[in-house]
Amino acid sequence: MQGAKVAPVGFFGKYPALVTGFFFFMWYFLNVIFNILNKKIYNYFPYPYFVSVIHLFVGVVYCLGSWAVGLPKRAPIDSNILKLLISVAVCHALGHDTSNVSFAAVAVSFTHTIKALEPFFNAAASQFILGQSIPLALWLSLAPVVLGVSMASLTELSFNWTGFISAMISNISFTYRSIYSKKAMTDMDSTNLYAYISIIALFVCIPPAIIFEGPQLIKHGFSDAIVKVGLTKFITDLFWVGMFYHLYNQLATNTLERVAPLTHAVGNVLKCVFVIGFSILAFGKLTSA
Repeated sequence: MQGAKVAPVGFFGKYPALVTGFFFFMWYFLNVIFNILNKKIYNYFPYPYFVSVIHLFVGVVYCLGSWAVGLPKRAPIDSNILKLLISVAVCHALGHDTSNVSFAAVAVSFTHTIKALEPFFNAAASQFILGQSIPLALWLSLAPVVLGVSMASLTELSFNWTGFISAMISNISFTYRSIYSKKAMTDMDSTNLYAYISIIALFVCIPPAIIFEGPQLIKHGFSDAIVKVGLTKFITDLFWVGMFYHLYNQLATNTLERVAPLTHAVGNVLKCVFVIGFSILAFGKLTSA
């Protein structure tokens, strides 16, 4: 119709590839900071289930505060969306707990080497669960990753089965999380989606922390950490690791909204390379990174 005004195209719409690239960069950057700080905490406070709860708790407080001021406006949910969100949140909670168990048990670099297998699990889930056809060339391109992880596992000085199995479980959990999240994004934007996931996942992660670590924390866990680094640093470290955890996951979810789950998983491999490199620089040697 003549005379009709065309809505101006915003920056996000005008340069989608640039925006997606920026999301990937910020995801990587925040994740590097998170992993270094997270491992430093485990060096004096080795309680991964409790730290997992703190990660989510700080993020939930951030989300509730953001909703309170309308940035973003809270998206309403119904019973059907809630059921899907619960599935996503359970996968997120399981992957989060097992990732942190692995981080506490072995070097950060080794955990991320194992997590580089995520595209393989994602491709398998896409083909055998979603029914998507994965080209043979893609399967062949993943073979060097599988071989490299196998060789790294055989030669890793900090290897133990707890760290290895936990990292593998997190791969499977996060694969399903990505698939279910993509389905949920048809009814909700990625920022609100991750806020709801964080809230539900927090309640899922609290019972294991109480069961597995509660008595030790009350008996000596908190007091030992305070003696080692002081109360102020202990609380400050937990706050900032929680903030960086939430922000990097928020950026990861925003990125997933813009790309396919398999593309997101491949991007996660590149993120692992960044984290491995910077963790070795931060901790000085592979076996302590």
